[in-house]
Amino acid sequence: MKDNNQPELSYLHRPGDRRFRVPRTKPLHITIPNIPIVKPRTVSLISFVYGFAAMIIIGAVLLLFPFSSKAGVWTAPVDCLFTSTSAVCVTGLTVVDTFDHWSSIGQLIILLLIQLGGLGFMTSTIILMMATGRRIGLRDRILIGESIGVSRLGGLVKLTRDILFFTLSAELVGAILFYLRFSSQYGWISGIWKAVFQSVSAFNNAGLDIFGGFRSLTGYSGDYLVILTTAALIILGGLGFVVIDNILQAKGIKRSTIDTKLVLIVTVLLLTLGTLVILVSEFSNPRTLGNMPILEKILNAFFQSVTSRTAGFNSINTGALNIFSLFFVVILMFIGGASGSTAGGIKVNTVGIILPTLWDTLRGKEHPGIFGREFPLQQIFRSMALLVVSLGLVIVVFLLLTETETFTSIRILFETVSAFGTVGLSTGITPELSTAGRLILAVMMFVGRLGPLTLIMALAGAQRSRGYRFPQESVRIG
Repeated sequence: MKDNNQPELSYLHRPGDRRFRVPRTKPLHITIPNIPIVKPRTVSLISFVYGFAAMIIIGAVLLLFPFSSKAGVWTAPVDCLFTSTSAVCVTGLTVVDTFDHWSSIGQLIILLLIQLGGLGFMTSTIILMMATGRRIGLRDRILIGESIGVSRLGGLVKLTRDILFFTLSAELVGAILFYLRFSSQYGWISGIWKAVFQSVSAFNNAGLDIFGGFRSLTGYSGDYLVILTTAALIILGGLGFVVIDNILQAKGIKRSTIDTKLVLIVTVLLLTLGTLVILVSEFSNPRTLGNMPILEKILNAFFQSVTSRTAGFNSINTGALNIFSLFFVVILMFIGGASGSTAGGIKVNTVGIILPTLWDTLRGKEHPGIFGREFPLQQIFRSMALLVVSLGLVIVVFLLLTETETFTSIRILFETVSAFGTVGLSTGITPELSTAGRLILAVMMFVGRLGPLTLIMALAGAQRSRGYRFPQESVRIG
């Protein structure tokens, strides 16, 4: 008689193994409560967007009060919102001069917004949690990784500490070097404040200054200490800690990751090309480099190449650049700096993938790559998508501004890309923008700071693995 309590037996065969029996059991049915599940990437998207938005709103409210302005009066809400957005998104575009309009308290608020925005919302939050002794959970670690631009979860808290130490150390060294110059000009108290503000703004690629008159560093165009210190801080901030740390861990560039090599190669290429193009095109322009000695011409051409990629400081009159130089600067601003850094733009990492892919495609290679490594296909798709979407965004905002403003097309395009790349360079039209134009650029700065990152995260979260593929069919191109 068959025992109904015994499980039915079936046979499983594996090559090279002897026949053995395993019990075949009925499927186990478990009722799972209808609990909504939020994916980590979705949570991070919400956290980034809401976090940056909250910092901007809080900063705008603080700047609104009379104690934030030198005149002791209420500042227009749209100007407060624009300034707060520019500081948090480390852009540098201004509708009122930072030194002439804002009081010491207002300047301090702007400085804190720059520092928090440069570190990033999640990194700043985690640092605050560590300072208050709160536990760092798995979700927090995921958010740290995505905000910094790394995929691993282990050692992220230590990495956050290292980022903070690296940031404060670089800013301290920069402030000391700036103080050597500013103390003799402004006295030791004002010298310290200007040195700290300039150092923090430069390292975080913010481009905001407290020299007054919207003149940025034009008064220091021949000062090698100020110009080169600012350039060094901009480059360090634009590379990001992950790249610097990888070089140190690998004990050199040769054994560093492909990502680090691409960042360094594209950065050096852009800096060199930018210096040469600006030097040649502006060499005889009396309103920019024309009246300078040859060494100062090289110095300022190099600095303009450095700052055009994301920082927003200027040692020459940006509005006086000729059309060719303006268009080239627009390209530099659109590319920006490295992923996970304080820089904006589509990032040099993206360009480092697109250019070899284009070259290999023209040569008929099916698997693009560089340095003996192939690029993952999904990274190529996302890089191309990021490029196309960013171009589309710039075109849409440019067309909107042509309807609200009366300036020339090149100046509007320059301002648009400057906001998207969180650069902060201006041809001088920012203070003259209409209310609608200021709001449009404020949104553009916000999207430019979060857009490329959130786009990649959204694409990564949206992909689904399928157990099937559709038939292939060719489409005519070219």
